[in-house]
Amino acid sequence: MATFAKSNIPRFALEVRQNRYLPDGGRDVHAVVSLTSTGGGTSGGAPLTVTGPGDPTAGGSAAVVLMVDCSRSMDYPPAKLRNARAATAAALDTLRDGDSFAVVAGTHRAAEVFPGGGGLAVAGPATRAAAKRALEGLTARGGTAIGGWLRLADRLLRTADAPVRHGILLTDGRNEHEEPAALRAALADCAGRFTCDARGVGTDWEVAEVTEIASALLGTADIVADPDRLTADFTALMSAAVGKGVADVALRLWLPEGAHVVFVRQVAPTVRDLTGRAVASGPRTLDYPTGSWGDESRDVHLCVRVPAAAPGSEMLAARVSLERPAPGGGETLAQGLVRAVWTDDVTVSTALDPAVAHYTGQAELARAIQRGLDMRKSGDEVGAVAELGRAVALAHSSGNADTAALLSKVVDVVDAVAGTVRLRTQVAEADEMTLETRSTKTVRVTRK
Repeated sequence: MATFAKSNIPRFALEVRQNRYLPDGGRDVHAVVSLTSTGGGTSGGAPLTVTGPGDPTAGGSAAVVLMVDCSRSMDYPPAKLRNARAATAAALDTLRDGDSFAVVAGTHRAAEVFPGGGGLAVAGPATRAAAKRALEGLTARGGTAIGGWLRLADRLLRTADAPVRHGILLTDGRNEHEEPAALRAALADCAGRFTCDARGVGTDWEVAEVTEIASALLGTADIVADPDRLTADFTALMSAAVGKGVADVALRLWLPEGAHVVFVRQVAPTVRDLTGRAVASGPRTLDYPTGSWGDESRDVHLCVRVPAAAPGSEMLAARVSLERPAPGGGETLAQGLVRAVWTDDVTVSTALDPAVAHYTGQAELARAIQRGLDMRKSGDEVGAVAELGRAVALAHSSGNADTAALLSKVVDVVDAVAGTVRLRTQVAEADEMTLETRSTKTVRVTRK
C-alpha cells in the first residue's frame, strides 16, 4: 500500500467591496466579493511522494481523466491526431507521482484506452510509459457523442478517493451523433462530481457546445486553432488541475427575512452566471458551487434585493462565506458581510463602487460580443456594427487589451473611445471563433 505526504492546504481570504448606501426606498444591494486562496503553492503545494506500488484508493490528491477525440475528422489533417497523442503524453508527464489518471478515446462511443478494467492508474514511471504505449494505438474512426465520453469519465473518477476530480476534454468536431438533450443530461449528471476543461482544436467544432461543457462543469474553454500548440496547452491544463488543493468549495449566502437573490455572477477571471445553480443548505441559506481551488483569485458580483426602508435605517443584506465539505458538517474557509444603509444624501447613494462599476461593464462587454457575432452570422450588419462597436468601447475604457486585440481582427476600429467600427469583409474563421470563445475573459479591477 502506498503512503502519501499531503500537500499544504491553501488559506482563503474574502473581501467585500460595495457602496452600501441606498436612496430612500431603494432595494437592490450590489457587491463584488473578492476570493483568494494562497499557501498551497502554484502546483498545489509540494509534490506527493509515494512509497510502495500504490492503487487508486490510496488517496492521491488529484484524479484526472483525459478524453481525446478519435473521430474520423481527427485524421483531416493527420497532424491533429498526431499532436493529440503527443499532447496527452506530455500531460501525463506533468502528473505527479501518486496522482490517479485514465485516458479515454472518444468517438460515437467512449472507450478506455488506459489502464482499462473500469478504474484509474496511479502515476509513476511504469504507468506513464505503459499509457504512452497505449496512446500509439489511437486511430481516427467513427463519429462524435461527447455525452458518452463524460459519463465514462464520471464512472472512472468515482473509483478514486482523490479529493480533486478533473477531466480534460479535446474535440475537433460537432456533437453530431447524439441528441443535444443527451449531452445536457450527461452534463447535469456529472455536475458537482468532477470539473472539466474543454478544448476545441481546429475550426470545425461548435463554440456553444464546448463552452457549455466548461460552464456546466466549472472548467475553462478555449480554442487551439493550431494543432502544434496542443502540447503546451495540455501541459498547462494538467499542471493547473493537479495544482488544486481544495475541492468542492461553495460560495454560501445567508439572507435576512424578506431578502432574495437577484443574481450571483463570477466576473473574474471569466464571466460565469451562477444564479441558477443555487442549492438550499439551510434556512435562508444558498450554496453556489465554485469547484476546486489552487493558488488563485476570483471575483464574484452579487445583487441582493432587500425590503425597502427609510433614510437612517440599516440592515445586514447578506452574509457571504466560502465553505467546503468536511466530516461533521463542513468548514468555513472565509466570510464577510454585505450591508445596506439608507440615506437621503443623493450624492452618496448614487456613487458607484469602482469594482461594481468595472465588472458591470465587463459582463456587458461579453454580452455585446456575443450579440454582435450572432448578428454578423445572421446577416444583420447594422446590428453587428452597433454591438461590436459597443464592445470595442467597453474593452478600451476598461483596459481589457486582450479582448480589444481580438475584436480588432473582426472589425476595423475607427474610434475606440466612441466605439466607431466597420465590419471586416474578410475574417479568418479561427479569429472569429477565438473572439467568441474568449469573450467571457475579463480584466480584474485596478485598485486605486
